[in-house]
Amino acid sequence: MFLTKSLKSPFYQVVYEVNGKRTTKSTKTNNQEKAKRFMAEFEQSISIPTTINSVLTLNQFKNEYINYMKAACSNKYMKQIDYTFLKFGMYIGNLDLAQIHLHSIDNFIMSIFSKTPYLAHLHYRILKAAFSKAVDWNYITVNPFKKIKFPRIPKTIPVFITQNEFNIIIAYTNDKVLRDLFKVAFNTGMRLAELVNMRLNWIDFHNRLIKIKCDSHFSTKSKKERIIPMNNNVFDILMNTDLIINLDDYIFRKVPGVKLNNDYVSKNFKKCVRAAGLDDKIHFHTLRHSFASVLIRKGVSLYIIKELLGHEDLSTTQVYSHLQQQNLMSAVKLL
Repeated sequence: MFLTKSLKSPFYQVVYEVNGKRTTKSTKTNNQEKAKRFMAEFEQSISIPTTINSVLTLNQFKNEYINYMKAACSNKYMKQIDYTFLKFGMYIGNLDLAQIHLHSIDNFIMSIFSKTPYLAHLHYRILKAAFSKAVDWNYITVNPFKKIKFPRIPKTIPVFITQNEFNIIIAYTNDKVLRDLFKVAFNTGMRLAELVNMRLNWIDFHNRLIKIKCDSHFSTKSKKERIIPMNNNVFDILMNTDLIINLDDYIFRKVPGVKLNNDYVSKNFKKCVRAAGLDDKIHFHTLRHSFASVLIRKGVSLYIIKELLGHEDLSTTQVYSHLQQQNLMSAVKLL
């Protein structure tokens, strides 16, 4: 319930819902304080009914929730939602939403946490958000996932590599397409999915910019487009790729019109890492972490790095703040 004002009336209107349908009632005053008092009295005088659908099953809700989320989430995250519901359904069965109790949820989360804490946390976050939406839709009265106190997961510092280590890694591939892709990843911080989907029409050579676009073929993790400036290394690589006539064709491809497979790229990068005898914790996503770490060490602010990496929240970027602290300590030592 809230107050609003429109061009149709000089008076404040009380907006509220009845059985999921939004309706209004005039306060018959254009004074905000009087309108607030009217709304408080009106709220006490009525009982707004709600309809709880207690016969909706977990699978029915899953299908409705997935259809709702498609417009806001990437294909990768939609697969994670689907997998989470699948595992949860396999554990508790296709119960009515109102029959899913805290004890069963607790057991499900802890059974996974004992093996893979990070996967358990992902399942917890997805289901907690989904059941909050079930409350909004009046399928249940309370979200049982909000009553669970999830165990702490130790935060680990991302693995990153230096320019010298990167040079050693790429020396172990003779594939020019992969080598160029690795170099662009190290110099832009782009995600693997963004790199394999990068098309010629993303590239603005005149202004030296890469415009990561969302369209019917691809969308970023956040569903938001962003711009990444090209340094000289990236500019030279993209200027010297094989001739591409079609603006919609992929930059990195073996066959025109056919994009590279994510697993193919990541597995080949891992082969190079192992051939170089470097830490086995280094994987393709390490290139993204390395891009951020290089910028941090050169004094670039976390906010700018957040924009370059396409993080929605600064808290995600703050995983690199330990490097910033090292820079601050080095600066103080100069005094």
